[in-house]
Amino acid sequence: MHQYEEPVYLISIVAKILEIHPQTLRQYERENLVCPSRSNGRIRLYSQRDIDRIKLILRLTRELGVNLAGVDIILRLKENVDEMEQDILDLRREVTKAKSGQTVSPDKALVTKKSIYDMIIFEEKK
Repeated sequence: MHQYEEPVYLISIVAKILEIHPQTLRQYERENLVCPSRSNGRIRLYSQRDIDRIKLILRLTRELGVNLAGVDIILRLKENVDEMEQDILDLRREVTKAKSGQTVSPDKALVTKKSIYDMIIFEEKK
């Protein structure tokens, strides 16, 4: 079994799998909608990720009637949203890690600022 991002499929195979003309794939490449890898002999090689992206492009164009310029905008926005979602996950992990690394429980410590000095007041457990 191949890795998701491993370029292994020839253009003719991808065209057959997706039931489209190879020229359509070349057009998507010219429009920078998909960027297949190239072998040493300059043969296009597509990964499963590329195929999934092409499926999304086909759905947008065929089912939703979006033109290729619109597809480009949608794909860029999707990439931005994906990056932001990953950033949010990373920040949540950092917050959880910071919360779990506290030496004093938040309900047992209070930090107030009454002057230029910080004052920490601890409540005793009853």
